[in-house]
Amino acid sequence: MSFDAHDEYRAALALRHTPGVGPATCAVLAQNYGSFVEAARKAVEWPERKLARPAVAAAFTSRVWRDGANDEYEAAKARGMRRTVLTEARYPERLREMSDPPAILYYDGDVSLLCAPSLAVVGARMCSRYGLQVARRICGELSASGLCIVSGMAYGIDRQAHLGGLAGVGGSIAVLGSGLDRIYPETNADLYRALCDRGLVVSEFAPGTMPKAGHFPVRNRIIAGLALGVWVVEAAPGSGSLITARQGMEQGREVFALPGRIDDPTFTGCNELIAHGAHPVSGAECILRALRYHLAHLLLDETRLARAAEAPAANRPEAATGTASPAPGGQTAQSPRPGAGEDAQRARVFAKASGSSKGLPAAASVAASPAQTEIPADISGEARAVLDLLGGCERLHIDAVIRGLGAETASVSALLMELEITGLVKQWPGMYYSRA
Repeated sequence: MSFDAHDEYRAALALRHTPGVGPATCAVLAQNYGSFVEAARKAVEWPERKLARPAVAAAFTSRVWRDGANDEYEAAKARGMRRTVLTEARYPERLREMSDPPAILYYDGDVSLLCAPSLAVVGARMCSRYGLQVARRICGELSASGLCIVSGMAYGIDRQAHLGGLAGVGGSIAVLGSGLDRIYPETNADLYRALCDRGLVVSEFAPGTMPKAGHFPVRNRIIAGLALGVWVVEAAPGSGSLITARQGMEQGREVFALPGRIDDPTFTGCNELIAHGAHPVSGAECILRALRYHLAHLLLDETRLARAAEAPAANRPEAATGTASPAPGGQTAQSPRPGAGEDAQRARVFAKASGSSKGLPAAASVAASPAQTEIPADISGEARAVLDLLGGCERLHIDAVIRGLGAETASVSALLMELEITGLVKQWPGMYYSRA
């Protein structure tokens, strides 16, 4: 049975205004019932199915959520807020894979960016000129290569990351720790308007919600969840950026860090991440190389490239409106307008990252190693399919294997482990696999 988006939204509001029902419980209910409306109709059976405690089910059926849900509904309606709900087809798949995805995501801007290949970029508010300069430059290069930049719209590194993202075809997404209608910090009002016009701003918080310290770790999981990887540009020990990096690791994302001087406290967190296995970043190609298996389709997506090339100049990302923050060296930061050479620039960056003379990502062009172990004749059909898939490229991320086989995550993981034990498959850092 299917339900329309409006009914799903109202049911999601009822669930999240019920004490004891958080994002993780909403995700479990959606997975078990297929829709929030169906989950709401069958609340009495939650305890029996071990989906929620009896007290939680009782609270829901007694409609304790009514006032809160109605208030949020009316506030969003009055402000004309758009939203996407976990059970909708357009909801971003990378967020859906999380254990605690936001049940409701309010947004303003280009919602298609939610499904674009993206990189989370985080760092200190009080940071060095070097960090600001590198964040702006590399994010601009990544965006020119088609990668969307996701950050938290804070001052400092976040701001420069967004400006770099808006300068290219990749665009930029800001994830707020407040309601969608609450700009924080207020000094980023110009950036907020630019993101709404030429990028995307999202929030899981209800309209009118003010920013609080406890909201930002909650917000950070979405920043990490939307992205293929997390790049920490500058971070002192214990900073929120390191929390985002940890959440990225827990979600199976690649983690990157900008190396810094060992006597600079604002780079201590970055240097520690690198010591524990994060990719050191010296340029855009370092990130593109590490993500090349995820990005193999970018140059082949002719529709997206054509749309970008044909976009009217007025719709292309430029510098944020209003007064921009000073760029390193004292000049006002300006975001260059993407020109007619976007496709060529994207090809050049990918070529540098992958080592391919034609600019194609390595996953699309690397042949199977001649030293691969011979496949036993008595191997199962499922295992053979995995080996055939891995045989066509250097390494594949587990997500690519799952998509390639069209199978369940658990069964693919079990197959890969079995093949690794028998010496037919090798696992690499970051959940990549190859033929042994």
